[in-house]
Amino acid sequence: MIVARTVEELAVRPRTVAIGSFDGVHRGHRYILDTARAVGPTTVVTFWPHPRLVLGNRVELLSTLERRLELLDAAEVEEVLVVAFSPEVAALTAEQFAEDVLRRIGATVVVVGEDFRFGRGAAGDSTLLRRLGFEVRAASLLEGVSSTRIRTLLRDGDVVGAARLLGRPPELDGTVVLGDQRGGTLGYPTANLATAAELLVPAYGIYAGAALGHRAAISIGVNPHYGGDERRIEPHLLDFEGDLYGRRLLVELWARLRDERAFDSEADLVEQIARDVEATRAADRPA
Repeated sequence: MIVARTVEELAVRPRTVAIGSFDGVHRGHRYILDTARAVGPTTVVTFWPHPRLVLGNRVELLSTLERRLELLDAAEVEEVLVVAFSPEVAALTAEQFAEDVLRRIGATVVVVGEDFRFGRGAAGDSTLLRRLGFEVRAASLLEGVSSTRIRTLLRDGDVVGAARLLGRPPELDGTVVLGDQRGGTLGYPTANLATAAELLVPAYGIYAGAALGHRAAISIGVNPHYGGDERRIEPHLLDFEGDLYGRRLLVELWARLRDERAFDSEADLVEQIARDVEATRAADRPA
């Protein structure tokens, strides 16, 4: 897959273009991509940072840009143009954006979700694109499937429900950094995962999942047994040996096992971790 950061990096030729933020590349997004690919080889135009963040609004993202590009590649997209979203880009009228971006890369067919809006004040829509001479395919929304709905489910810890909308398990994406190294002393060494501040982290609790081809029991929270107050994401990879420090780790979440809590003793904690590990071995990967 070709990834361009400016319009000049793409040769001008007739193109089928799909536009959107594609945060999480969920089932609804893939329906848009399928609609575009049915017309011809597809170029995705997406935005980074997320427009809502640039406009001063809060949004917790489902995926990093790196992961978004990996998922678009897996969806067999041929090219992606990542538009560097800035206050200057936000100030462009819809007509200016269409001419400065879409026209300059040769877009002839534009595929968008039926609720897609663009340009200053969100004034642009499929009707405007048609008026400007583009052939427009507006893909119908999949009922109940949206990034907003997935975020709500994850905040509630419903990773199975989120997986149904994503079409795959939700993920934690980050870098392994030095932690308290307490897990190793308990017999269950964990990786301490640092994630980007703009990424959504699901509800605190203990989860079953997987990473690097190994099942993983994952703690998300503040380690209340030890009086912690800083959020930690700590996967324990079952049957894994090796050094993960400094590595990027993509952790799938399959099921929420329980709330995090303090225990009467460290022995009680270790017994519960053992039960969590066995539950992780028995967990099914959601589809």
